[in-house]
Amino acid sequence: MTQPLQNITDLTLKELQQALSTLGEPSFRATQIHQWLFSHRAATFDEMTILSLALRKKLAESFSIHQLSAVTYQECFEEGCENPTQKILLELQDGNQVESVLIASENRMTGCVSSQIGCPLQCPFCATGRMGFRRNLTAGEITGQVYALNDLVAAREPGKALTNIVFMGMGEPLLNTDNVIEAIENLTTRNYRFCLSQKRITISTVGVIPEILRLAKSGMKTKLAVSLHSADQQKRESLMPIAARQYPLAELGKALSEYSSSTGMPVTIVYLLLRGINDSLDDAKILARFAKTFLCKINLIDYNSINNSKFKPVYSAARELFQQYLMNAGLHVTVRKSYGTTINAACGQLATVGIQNPQ
Repeated sequence: MTQPLQNITDLTLKELQQALSTLGEPSFRATQIHQWLFSHRAATFDEMTILSLALRKKLAESFSIHQLSAVTYQECFEEGCENPTQKILLELQDGNQVESVLIASENRMTGCVSSQIGCPLQCPFCATGRMGFRRNLTAGEITGQVYALNDLVAAREPGKALTNIVFMGMGEPLLNTDNVIEAIENLTTRNYRFCLSQKRITISTVGVIPEILRLAKSGMKTKLAVSLHSADQQKRESLMPIAARQYPLAELGKALSEYSSSTGMPVTIVYLLLRGINDSLDDAKILARFAKTFLCKINLIDYNSINNSKFKPVYSAARELFQQYLMNAGLHVTVRKSYGTTINAACGQLATVGIQNPQ
């Protein structure tokens, strides 16, 4: 069986330069090809009219151009929002599939993108973790998700575009940092047709300490969100066993302090409230002590149910008491609205196989 040609969009810019050198071409051609792929979004090499016919032929003999194809769309309307939340299932060149979400709110169009197929961290409250882990997504595949979501925005309202991107879909972004950073560079390159400020991009992590420190030193202006879910080490280990043991709270707190000091930006602490598990006033006190050690703001989120799960959403009264305690402690606290729960598009619900939201 003939092996498929390598998808050229999977190459980083540096790899593209190396590939052009192998073909006996000057390195500046890589920059031109990159622009055709990630600005003009060329579907064939013949569209790259700035290149010679001979080079286009060489490229076509060595590479393919595979763009992500939509398998299914789902949408639901949120209360008080004119536009629906949409979830799109995209197929990759190797047949694997990935989910991405378009979240419409009053002043924003946010693309929620995935960084891995599945997730290796196996947090029991998360449908993606129950999938297991298949592989990292390439920078081109991550970028392609954004383009697919941006096309949905443009189809809905011609002339409009995504305003924000969050790496909060399937997988742990900081276990695929190189490709995430490369994708961000694709999406923030000046003069490209789609170009977003880094300040409008949020990377969410369970707390991968070495990569948080790497981001702190990188000079990037993206925002950082950390899924904490408990400021008690033992309790956090029960909720996030792999992440919590590998990246303990004491060391994580130091890393977040260094990050906020180095960047001057607050860290967003994401705290999933689970009934009877981490929603008491004692839990709030422990969280307040932890959060006061670095510049941060806290997002409280409700649990979004998945099948065969022991977890339950918190009662509204308990959430209000929890939030009020943190606010009285002088912390900046918001309750994040969940979008797309009825189509399995909310936090913790994305999975391409096996896990469904009970209806």
